[in-house]
Amino acid sequence: MSTETGTAAGRDASRIHNIGYRSYDGRRLGRAYARRSLYSQTLRGSFGFGRSAKSKVLPMLLSGVMVLVAAILVAVSMATPNSTKLVIEYTSYAIFMQAVIGLFIAAQAPQAVSRDLRFKSVPLYFSRPIERADYVVAKFAATASALFILTGTPLLILYVGALLAKYDFADQTVWFGQGLVSVALLSVLFAGLGLVMAALTPRRGFGVAAVIALLTISYGAVSTIQAIAWTTDSLGAVQWLGLFSPITLIDGIQTAFLGATSAFPGEEGPGAGTGVVYLLVVLALVAGSYAVLMRRYRKVGL
Repeated sequence: MSTETGTAAGRDASRIHNIGYRSYDGRRLGRAYARRSLYSQTLRGSFGFGRSAKSKVLPMLLSGVMVLVAAILVAVSMATPNSTKLVIEYTSYAIFMQAVIGLFIAAQAPQAVSRDLRFKSVPLYFSRPIERADYVVAKFAATASALFILTGTPLLILYVGALLAKYDFADQTVWFGQGLVSVALLSVLFAGLGLVMAALTPRRGFGVAAVIALLTISYGAVSTIQAIAWTTDSLGAVQWLGLFSPITLIDGIQTAFLGATSAFPGEEGPGAGTGVVYLLVVLALVAGSYAVLMRRYRKVGL
């Protein structure tokens, strides 16, 4: 009797409650939407948008420096008597400001990838309709876009200032286009190398140090050795030494193909033949950076 009563009581206590869950019947946005969202979120984050006020200070300060220096150079050019062109070439501006660019990518590349690694949120991305290649491409493209905005905006200021000063329109337009090609190549190269260095460790500080060492310290070391080679009449070595620093690689390419004045000692930049080697090395570094990132996220995405 007690068993039957207990069974009846248990059956009476069993209820199916409708707690309000509904199946999703909206539009499935898919991989393309997820990729675009990740791209825009990373790009905005590179300049501190959508983050704390403290996170905005450094990227906005560095962006302000890039713009302010360009404005000052325009003012100096316009104040120079009988001036017919800017005091700096469009292709030389990024070389001149390479320390600021290096600090920007050193600070923002770890922000783009290190936090996801540190907090182990990468598997959460891959639980959605997004593939490993989507994640890498979105981060790569967003970081390169942020660098292009950083380096391209001051060139636009130089160009507008040159037109206001009534310098030759055709010449300025050609030189401005050459400068944009140069900084676009620089942005892709620096983004790839910066993200690789940052993705090697979830520790933001280590990532920052690694990027600075690769981009800034390597430039100082190569420039010093080039100067020594120049003073010892080892002129052939000057061009080949430029292959060992990202910024001198860009310098060599724009000297060989974009009519730029080289920052190498004695302004002896590579010719077209050597410039092909420079271009191949840059393309190999970009492709290699992508391959390394894909391999890195094959492991952390599990």
